[in-house]
Amino acid sequence: MRMVVLVAEDDAITRRGLLDVLRDEGLTAIAAADGRQAWDVFQQHRPDFVCLDVMMPGLNGYEVCRRIRSLDSRVPIIFLTAKGEEVDKVVGLELGADDYIVKPFGVKEVVARVRAVARRCLKDYPAQGPDELPERFVMGDLEIIPRELRARRNEETIDLSLREVKILAILFQHAGEVIDRQTLMNHAWRQEYFPTSRTLDQHISQLRKRIEMDPKQPKIIQTVHGVGYRFDA
Repeated sequence: MRMVVLVAEDDAITRRGLLDVLRDEGLTAIAAADGRQAWDVFQQHRPDFVCLDVMMPGLNGYEVCRRIRSLDSRVPIIFLTAKGEEVDKVVGLELGADDYIVKPFGVKEVVARVRAVARRCLKDYPAQGPDELPERFVMGDLEIIPRELRARRNEETIDLSLREVKILAILFQHAGEVIDRQTLMNHAWRQEYFPTSRTLDQHISQLRKRIEMDPKQPKIIQTVHGVGYRFDA
């Protein structure tokens, strides 16, 4: 499953930061530096959802939103803006935006809002292709629901990124087998980004802290030293 996000933002620092956050979530992020480029990129790639700055040269975000809505009434759009006045929020939402993030914003806020939109996209995502995620699966006492980007253990709900879901899914689908680091990285990161083994190990470490009852003695994601990781059903 490959979910594509368009980031239209004229400030280079903010744009790079958003791209990093989205890619870290396991999404494929493509960029546009102004409104006209954003409109061209949208028509060319037809992304699954859009993060759209309001104040851009060429075409402003409101006009880009109008044009997108003329082609696609359903694609989710998150407005990004330094304006915080209520009237601007109303205009954005009346144009068909799904959410509105006021700058400056923190990483946690962006991740939470992006995951909420991603869940909506996943519910409508076509179930096809060899790498399609299962509807739900169980690893130990943990139930994973990919299209919700969540896992559940009894009454506890654990939010997951798309990348974390992909890591868990390939381990589940090959239960009892050792999945080497390169295979895991190819599956979870795809070709647009080339992580190091250290990047993978850090992701696994952080994921264990949230899904394992005892991260120091993991039951779900077990390390096979010198090779990779394994899940024993």
